[in-house]
Amino acid sequence: MTGDPKPFTFRSIALPVFLPALLFATGEGAILPIIPITAHNLGASLALAGLVSSMVTVGTLTGDLPSGAVVSRLGERRSMIVAAFVALGGIAVCLLAANPWVLLAGVFLVGLATAVFALARHAFMTTHVPLRYRARALSTLGGVFRGGWFLGPLIASAVIAATGTPQSAFWIFAAACALAATSLLVLPDPERAATGAAGAWAGSRAAGPGAADGAAEPGAAARPGAQRTTAAREPGHGLFRAIRTHRTVLVRMGSGAALVGAARSARITLLPLWALSIGLGEANTALVIGIAGGVEFALFYTSGHIMDRWGRLWSVMPCMLGLGAGFLTLAFLHDVPGRAGWFVAVVLLLSVANGLGSGIIMTLGADLAPRTQPASFLGAWRFASDGGQAAAPLLVSGLTAVASLAFASGTIGVLALLGAGILARYVPRYVPHRRRAPSRASELADGAREGA
Repeated sequence: MTGDPKPFTFRSIALPVFLPALLFATGEGAILPIIPITAHNLGASLALAGLVSSMVTVGTLTGDLPSGAVVSRLGERRSMIVAAFVALGGIAVCLLAANPWVLLAGVFLVGLATAVFALARHAFMTTHVPLRYRARALSTLGGVFRGGWFLGPLIASAVIAATGTPQSAFWIFAAACALAATSLLVLPDPERAATGAAGAWAGSRAAGPGAADGAAEPGAAARPGAQRTTAAREPGHGLFRAIRTHRTVLVRMGSGAALVGAARSARITLLPLWALSIGLGEANTALVIGIAGGVEFALFYTSGHIMDRWGRLWSVMPCMLGLGAGFLTLAFLHDVPGRAGWFVAVVLLLSVANGLGSGIIMTLGADLAPRTQPASFLGAWRFASDGGQAAAPLLVSGLTAVASLAFASGTIGVLALLGAGILARYVPRYVPHRRRAPSRASELADGAREGA
């Protein structure tokens, strides 16, 4: 670090890195509670409305396959600009949709754009942020997304109340995408801004595994161009090669990550459907889910502090146990007196649980990544977690069609508890709780640097 006159600080990249992510997440948050309602208004059944809503995660999973090559060739900033325009195309399809199937296609395009946008942000944080800031940086990124998902539904609630039509939420997303693309064009390129800082801490990582994370830091990340060169040479099979190479870790830890993603994704589909089934109303649904997003946002720093201080299990276990308990409780509350109040209470419980796990999937992926050429592993890791996110809404839709929404909620609760058990078994094995714990002096120095 002595050779670099400008050590890394969050402030140096805050606007170019976090502002576009906040804008995109705000637009996405505005439409997520409204998608199943819009589908229902176009004539879809509850099951079909759930299927339409699931296309966000299905599109994201599909987009994981080419997004690595896109980011490798275009760079992070250009990839996000392209993703913003693809999302605008999907929004146009949604606004012009005359039936649920056209709406489904538009939502799928939005999911594709989300995959590219999210991977570009994750790639930047992995490549350019020093190891000792990893958990805080990734939990902050998770907090930024949660901030957008908090603001989006609140804005949507006000706009829907003023216009009387849920389609107005899609215009909010369109404006957010346009602002995100504009900010990416106007603000300094974060890749160039962080290159100097990256060179300063690259040498310090050659000593071995990271202190705060208890896992080897990928050496390729010290050379920002290395991942792109490798990915460009192997655009077609890098993901599947990584799955074969790391199949043991991916089967064990990846299955737990998939269940984390499934429990989180199920909330996006199941909660609006539940609100619809109890007659809560469109504006009230957006308001409740927006408040829940605010609770999640308020906990993102707590999650990062817990991970850095006590280990990954102390974040992921409250998250999964809380999600499991919340979904199981909700399954028995559909027809009870005061069901709207109970629904709000359970939504807040789920939001607290999910907020305590902010950034945990990205952080575990970074912890598990190999020392050399981590990009393909991270792609496989994202594919596993996104696979769970994509499967959960389809599962909710199918179980709702063949049984009931309450049965779907109970099933998701059981799967969340199963995920808690898997991670409790394997996180201590693959991500040791203590390994080269940082000294108190180094922590204070990090804190002073971060506040600079």
